[in-house]
Amino acid sequence: MAETSESEELEDQILPGLTAAQKHISPKYFYDERGSQLFDQICDLPEYYLTRTELKLMDLNLDQAAEMVGPRAAVIEFGAGSNIKIRKLLDSLDQPAAYVPVDISGDYLLKQAAQLARDYPKLHVTPVFADFTQPFDLPDHPVMPERNLIFFPGSTIGNFPPAQALKLLEVMRIEARDNGALLIGVDLPKDPAILHAAYNDSQGVTAEFNLNVLRRLNTEFGGHFDLEHFSHQAIYDETASRIEMRLISSKQQTVRLGDHEISFEADEYIITEHSYKYALDTFLELAGKAGWQSRQVWIDDNQLFSMHYLAAAG
Repeated sequence: MAETSESEELEDQILPGLTAAQKHISPKYFYDERGSQLFDQICDLPEYYLTRTELKLMDLNLDQAAEMVGPRAAVIEFGAGSNIKIRKLLDSLDQPAAYVPVDISGDYLLKQAAQLARDYPKLHVTPVFADFTQPFDLPDHPVMPERNLIFFPGSTIGNFPPAQALKLLEVMRIEARDNGALLIGVDLPKDPAILHAAYNDSQGVTAEFNLNVLRRLNTEFGGHFDLEHFSHQAIYDETASRIEMRLISSKQQTVRLGDHEISFEADEYIITEHSYKYALDTFLELAGKAGWQSRQVWIDDNQLFSMHYLAAAG
């Protein structure tokens, strides 16, 4: 597949959203190296329940999950981030054969993969730079794995509207192959006050993470966004069961992006992310449509978060 130039990416993927009636941009633009580092900081914030809850679920249940996976699995992590979760998984598995982290943030991915390769010398570590929402080629491994295990922690599936989440789950099913499995974290609906605090943290790290989208547009796509004139906001839409992250223009302004000008009214905003919260039956119905069968679900005592082990159907 031919690489997309920055000018093509701007024209095809960025400008259509920023010139729409409701301005929006893909959340993948959070994640250059700086954005990945900021997200790691978010995961450590006291208000951000997701990471703590998922890590506890992993500590309590990964041994059971590992028995279901079996020996000599190849672990394919979509959107590889901090190494904390993958280390827990690798330490639980029986003789894992390979680890394939997949992400679009090249520099960050290389650093994380190099650390794991040093610490797990028997593990074949091969990073893949790709947009994981589309099928991609898996690398060959010195030892043929018994099973492909797709690993998608952190409730990142919630960043995709249901129709796109379905397509992503279908891509995962393709990459898992017929004997494959999926270990995935899914955030549950809950008290809106908990969600508001998690996405509008008191230290402002989430705000900086959100504004990093504009920094990327400036540095990589010829943008002239003045970050002082945009602010972060996250609201919970209970009807749609989702958080909506916004970048709000503080005044009427026109911003140059490449050869284009984008006009903003005061208080007009760009939607940078949706984070859907899936009830169990809703998620399992979606996964079933993508060719997955539920084998085990783990939920914390406070009913905040779920972790699923699914097998490739058919």
